[in-house]
Parts: sequence; C-alpha cells; structure tokens
Amino acid sequence: MDKLVALKTFVETVDAKGFSAAARRMNLATSSVTRTIDQLERSLGAVLLNRSTRQVTITEAGASYYHHARRILDAVEEADAEIADRGDAPVGQLRVSLPVAFGRCCISPYLGQWMAQHPQLELDVHLSDDIVDLVGARIDVSVRLGSASAYDELIAREVGAFRRLVVASPSYLEQRPAISDPSDLVDHRCLRFTFGSREQVWAFRESGAEKDASKLVVPVQGPMRSNNIEILRDAALAGLGIGLLPDWLVASDIADGRLKRLFSAWEVTPNQSSSTVTALYLPNHRGSRRVAAFLEFLKTLPGPTGLHRSPAR
Repeated sequence: MDKLVALKTFVETVDAKGFSAAARRMNLATSSVTRTIDQLERSLGAVLLNRSTRQVTITEAGASYYHHARRILDAVEEADAEIADRGDAPVGQLRVSLPVAFGRCCISPYLGQWMAQHPQLELDVHLSDDIVDLVGARIDVSVRLGSASAYDELIAREVGAFRRLVVASPSYLEQRPAISDPSDLVDHRCLRFTFGSREQVWAFRESGAEKDASKLVVPVQGPMRSNNIEILRDAALAGLGIGLLPDWLVASDIADGRLKRLFSAWEVTPNQSSSTVTALYLPNHRGSRRVAAFLEFLKTLPGPTGLHRSPAR
C-alpha cells in the first residue's frame, strides 16, 4: 500500500463525504477507493469511517487521523510548490488574504489581467477584515490596511498609502448645524467603524504640519457603528451622519457630488490607526517568485497601492 496515496484517498473521502464522490474527484473507480480505505484501516488497526447504506461518517479516531493526514499532505504540497517557485517564473498556488471592501474595490478589477500574465499561477483569494493567522489559514500573503507593528514575526512590506476623509451627504449638511471646524463634530451624528472600545476619537492634524505637531482630538458619537466600511458609506449617502472613510472608497461619490468632503485642510485618523497599505508574509517565503510577483502587482495598481492616489476633492 502506497501510504501517501492512502492518505490522499482518505482525506478526499472525508472532504467529499462519501466513496463515490471521492472516486469522481480522483477519477477512480469507487471500488478502488473503498479498497484503499479498507487497507489503511487494517494497517492502523482502527476504524476511520462508519459505513451505512445512506452515508459515510467519520469516527473519533478518523477525525484525529484526518487532521494529521491533512497536515502531511499540505506540507508535501507546499514543499513541491516551494521548489517549483524558485525558478524564473511564478508557478503554483498563491493564497492571499485581502480586506473585504478594499479587495473588491482596489484589487479585484485588476486580477484578471495580472493572472493572464502568469498562466502557471493558481490564485486562491480569501476576503476578511480580521487579522489572519497566516500559518493556520495557509496564507502566503496578507494585505492589511494600517500599521504592521503588531506583526513582529512576519515580514512587512509597505505597498502604498491612502487618506481617510471626513464626508457627509448634502442632505445631512442641509438639515444639521453648520460645521466648519473638526471641534464641531461633538454636536453631530458620526458613523463609526467598529474596533476596540465603543468610545472613539478622531484625531486631526493640519495638513503639512510636522508629524510630531500636536493633534486636535475629538470624541465622536452617533447612531450607527459597523465593522464594514461599505455599510458606513451607504449610511453616509443616506444622510444618517458624518463618516470617516478611505479615499479609495468615496472618491467617486465626492467627484459626483453625492458626498461632500469636510475639513480638507486637515489630516485625520481614528485613534492611532495608520494609513499605510501593508503586505505581510512569512520569513520562509523570502525568495518566493509567487510572493514577489504579487507584491510587484500591488505596487503597480492605480489608487492607494500604487504611485497614483484616487482623486479626492
């Protein structure tokens, strides 16, 4: 019995939830799959799968064995990819994690053209606004918005920057007290991004001022919080309040008059958040053609990751 083939057959059977489905995935006869699993169980002296006329379920021993088998197969796949990835062209699977809205707005429209330039790459894109465990999630590159100071065990490469803009709809501004200075925000309804504590401050510094110049710190409150900036953008467009949103998300709204930018003479951040776009990867990916190609792709994009900023007025 080829142990590696047996492990793969077992994992495919569990993933497919049945012998017939696993056989179709592997382009084998169902009898060949069941025979391999039977041989594996005899060699281990344990039942890995419960069979019935309706379904195949995994046993407790099988669940434990599955996780070990999956790690072994992943390690073999990664080892093969690492060797192939040292050539002249990027080859193999590249797993990337992107923030949800940023990935859709700023990266997804350009992926097709980039993939056409690298026909030997297989791209697996995971969208998440959470901090991703690169090892546990088997991610090669994670793109994050903000400082990389919390990722000491990873290699961080700044691939761009963006601006956060304070915006509101014309309908909101017409119905609320006049606003001319950031300190006026205490009398307004603000739309807040969900992070940390419920209490938030927006910190302002006059544009062009030294980085160590004192900031105007304004506590903000309002009717709505969300962990998704697209929802906050929609709320701002609907006139629910004042939003603090990235330029790459609202530039077209500002240009078309759906939103108005406030405090253009000020730079603003929520709490201590950074405005960098950072790519993170594990130290063992140094020299990876796949990773290097993706980092170069990020740097050439229009908008915040490249040399050209999104227009904001």
